[in-house]
Amino acid sequence: MLPVEDVQSYPRPPALEPAGQRLRAIFAGLPVADTEAGFRVLETHHAPTYYIPPSDVVMSALVPSNRETFCEWKGRAVYFDLVVNGRRSNNAAWAYPAPTARFDPIRDHLAFYATSLDEAFVGQIKVQPQPGDFYGGWVTPNLTGRIKGAVGTLHW
Repeated sequence: MLPVEDVQSYPRPPALEPAGQRLRAIFAGLPVADTEAGFRVLETHHAPTYYIPPSDVVMSALVPSNRETFCEWKGRAVYFDLVVNGRRSNNAAWAYPAPTARFDPIRDHLAFYATSLDEAFVGQIKVQPQPGDFYGGWVTPNLTGRIKGAVGTLHW
């Protein structure tokens, strides 16, 4: 069981901490990521975003894409398509190859959009995707407060 957390009390700039739970990502019938050494980023009004060490990811399932974005806190993100058993999910995961000093512990760790996976878990809890198609947080039932991402919430 995860403790109750209010996303409105998460900090800005965001905090980085060990996930403290097993993290799993399943795609096309394959566990593409499974770790007990992950991190999570906590930011006001966001569901936690989980980062998994590359040593705990099936890296052969990831194909670099052309997409890049920039986060004012973490730096430049690069993206990967997931390709497994003939299925492809475009821009399903991202990483920071050269993050800012504060986020150096997640250098090259992978984060996955829950919408791009068949299933994702924090501990034994199946996650729901953060609303919308921009943010990659994993929503669990212990979270309270308003999570941004839905229409009308992107810029607050």
